[in-house]
Amino acid sequence: MNGLNIKDIRKFETLVQKASKTVIVTHMKPDGDAMGSSTAMYSFLKSLDKEDVRVVIPDPYPDYLDFMISEEAGRDIITYEDMPSESVAAIKESDLVICLDFNAFHRTDRLEQALEESEAAKVLIDHHLSPDTDKFSIVFSETEISSASELLYRILIRTSVIDGKPERLPKEAATALMAGMTTDTNNFANSTYPSTLNMASDLLSAGVDRDMIIYELYNRQRENRLRLLGHALADLMKITEDGVAYIVLDAETLKRHDIREGETEGFVNMPLTVDDVRMSLLLKEDGDRVRVSIRSKKGTSANLCARLYFNGGGHENAAGGKLYIPENIKDISEAGNYIELYTHKFLTEDK
Repeated sequence: MNGLNIKDIRKFETLVQKASKTVIVTHMKPDGDAMGSSTAMYSFLKSLDKEDVRVVIPDPYPDYLDFMISEEAGRDIITYEDMPSESVAAIKESDLVICLDFNAFHRTDRLEQALEESEAAKVLIDHHLSPDTDKFSIVFSETEISSASELLYRILIRTSVIDGKPERLPKEAATALMAGMTTDTNNFANSTYPSTLNMASDLLSAGVDRDMIIYELYNRQRENRLRLLGHALADLMKITEDGVAYIVLDAETLKRHDIREGETEGFVNMPLTVDDVRMSLLLKEDGDRVRVSIRSKKGTSANLCARLYFNGGGHENAAGGKLYIPENIKDISEAGNYIELYTHKFLTEDK
């Protein structure tokens, strides 16, 4: 991880102190890292007696992340899907916008226009490639780091009020940061750096209950999820001769199993336990598009594959994207053929 610029951290502190209305924004379909970093930032700002702080998210967050959302934070989270006019108004009226876990406004989907038009100071805290730096007053961008939650931890720990002492972090913020980092590393299975383990050690020493976090994240699942996983692995998973495993979940299958947002988290990682599998893809039908998650083993670039063939990108071994209907495929029935054609091309032709 590159060294953070202490001048930028002090500038960030000044913006926070001067702001009367602050909005925290994260990406569409928020995951554990998005909500972990967002709620941690919220808790930190509230600990500074900042009264007017809102978290604006494009879509509802998954139910399994409820444990990291305090009652107070829950009242201050505005979801565009449920309250579109309130979401846009919150951004429009703010004088500071803090953007977490995305590299460009389009990643917020329906909040993009409001962010583009906002005249507020904007701060980016993100770990993805190619941030749109021109849109922000301050940019904290690190790619050699596990998560936005870890990057935010590194920033907060260097603020004047925390001054290098993790125990000074609000308990809710520390818990959310540990949870966000845990989900984005798949519980330390990928994207884990020395700094990641140092962060975990610091937060454990500060009193974070990791056993509780692991229980909430991984041991409070609905039966529906486990049954879908069994069906997906036994009946839907295909493995190509190139060592590509893929699972396609159409809308009918998701509906039949009553799957909620976030309940397929982790499915894409499981085929990588097969020795000959180099890359794993999970596709989920979502209206007129298909959401794509890609994971790969060292030596195979999930990021490049996502960029070339799935309208996306991400990290070297963990990326995402989408296929559009009918631009890329006529309908979900063509997804398997598309995957086999273009992953073969990707793995056998020179890039």
